[in-house]
Amino acid sequence: MTETTLSSYVKEPLVFVQENFSSNDELFEQVAQRASDLGWVREDFLERIKKREATFPTGIQLLNFGVAIPHTDAECILEEFVAVITLQEPVAFKSMEDNSKQVEAQVVFVLGLNQPHAQLEMLQSLMKLIQNEEILSQVLLASNSEELMNVIEINNL
Repeated sequence: MTETTLSSYVKEPLVFVQENFSSNDELFEQVAQRASDLGWVREDFLERIKKREATFPTGIQLLNFGVAIPHTDAECILEEFVAVITLQEPVAFKSMEDNSKQVEAQVVFVLGLNQPHAQLEMLQSLMKLIQNEEILSQVLLASNSEELMNVIEINNL
């Protein structure tokens, strides 16, 4: 079994750098459209990720950043991926800990995973990144997808 690392799932077509979205719905629509064009998701992916986010919010407030890790049911995913989106202006997500609170997310990781063990390992790898604000700020400052992917690879995530 190969090790599940973030860098093995982050693929350039689903890296959005310094984007502007008016809402998490718009963000989901862009990711879903691109993933769909690539043939990586079923057509119900968008509807399901929105529904899951509404039911189980994924916003995480860190000391200096807001992050969100939305994901959906494994059966929607045809080709595994992790989409990484960095935002010029934060997008509001409800807090994972308290859904009456908003988290202004500057970095969003959309998990497109269909193997249960991979999901756990991926979350551990992501938590390692999220808990290191120095690396997270490097991700946020990347000016293009190549730079962003390099930050993830260099840090063995």
